[in-house]
Amino acid sequence: MADTQQVETKPDRWAERRVARLAGRIGAFSKAHGGAEGQVAYLGERGARIVLVGADGAWGDLVARTYDSALKAVEKSGITVHEDFDGEFAAKVTTGRYEWSRMAGIQVGGPSNT
Repeated sequence: MADTQQVETKPDRWAERRVARLAGRIGAFSKAHGGAEGQVAYLGERGARIVLVGADGAWGDLVARTYDSALKAVEKSGITVHEDFDGEFAAKVTTGRYEWSRMAGIQVGGPSNT
């Protein structure tokens, strides 16, 4: 029988710093927009996307290296987190002329997406 040894792994302090930095950015967005809500979406190997919607309708997003770090960051920031980007949550987003022209691109004579 082979002897096995359990190796203790050190906590990744860089991961902790990235979570703290993400939480700080989420908190800054929330403060600037009168509060915020968010949703975490898994992106596969690339990590996770944190979509933020401010109380004033402004929106933004951040990308975390892992889904777990994204969840830790939103938890640490204290914002409300939604399971899905459903209709009720999406309706809180305010889009302007710029977003509409970028989404439609050349179909409606807006700037191209290149």
